[in-house]
Amino acid sequence: MRFPGRFADHLLPDRLDRVSLSFLVDDLVIRRGGVAANISYGLGQLGLAPMLVGAAGSDFADYRSWLEQHGVDCTHVLLSKVSHTARFVCTTDEDLCQIASFYPGAMVEAADIRLDDVIVRSGRPDLVLACADSPAAMMQRAQECRRLGLPYAADPSQQLPRMSAVEVLEFVRGAWCLITNEYEAALLRSKTGCGEEELLTSIEMIVTTLGENGVRIATRHGEPELVPAVAPKEIVDPTGGGDAFRAGFFGGLLRRLPAGMAAQLGCTMAALVLETSGTQAYSVDPDEVFERVTDTYGGASGSLLAASLPVTVSPGPAPSTNTADRRHRRA
Repeated sequence: MRFPGRFADHLLPDRLDRVSLSFLVDDLVIRRGGVAANISYGLGQLGLAPMLVGAAGSDFADYRSWLEQHGVDCTHVLLSKVSHTARFVCTTDEDLCQIASFYPGAMVEAADIRLDDVIVRSGRPDLVLACADSPAAMMQRAQECRRLGLPYAADPSQQLPRMSAVEVLEFVRGAWCLITNEYEAALLRSKTGCGEEELLTSIEMIVTTLGENGVRIATRHGEPELVPAVAPKEIVDPTGGGDAFRAGFFGGLLRRLPAGMAAQLGCTMAALVLETSGTQAYSVDPDEVFERVTDTYGGASGSLLAASLPVTVSPGPAPSTNTADRRHRRA
């Protein structure tokens, strides 16, 4: 929502202990979101077979239909009997100051989902993305992946400030990949006292997104690789850029692209979402991907990336999960 004024004009310093205000707003925009749903949407755009594992409320039906139309398997979404789906409500004033609330709702029940049950019903996934959820569910996912021998990517994201140093180390220990943005990477190092070299003793790859400066990929062997960003034609809405990068990056890895080239795909998808209003308003066109990647990284990268994408991606039915078709890998 947008308030056509300044919050500061209505906040009285000597009355802050008794604040009771109502702001008449100009407009209301409702957008679909959620880290896991955004990443799953992007993977579906790439013709992969993402399985969304999380908790939602009885109000999830319309969102479920949208995601399933875009290739996301929602079989493993737990529906709460008592809570609504998590949501973020925000009002922004003319100074871009914000007053916001986050309602976790059904999210707190995500720990009731077991990956053992997911595997029984749908088979072993090629990769688990353990991203922002209830802290209990995040810790459980990491433990389950280690116990079941499933490769997983640890993405603490918005929950990093809430997690203790012990919890952070337990969450990332043994992960195949750790992914954060630049600020989160610094916070993680500050909290745990562990530098990149020490973290790489138990993690195979550390990916750090750097905004307009691109992406840094570090592994146990060799020098870190820096991948430049793809410049957006215009920035309409920055929300969801990191989620789109993750979809492109992990989608590229699942297509058997090397990490640097997968990051190029991720940067391209991040640019696409920056150019749209909303986190799930973009589509992936192989011809456009070829053009954007070629312009930024050269023709060889463009040809290889375009060849790894499906001919048609969206809209359309959910991609096949036939294990004989290895193009459709599951995350």
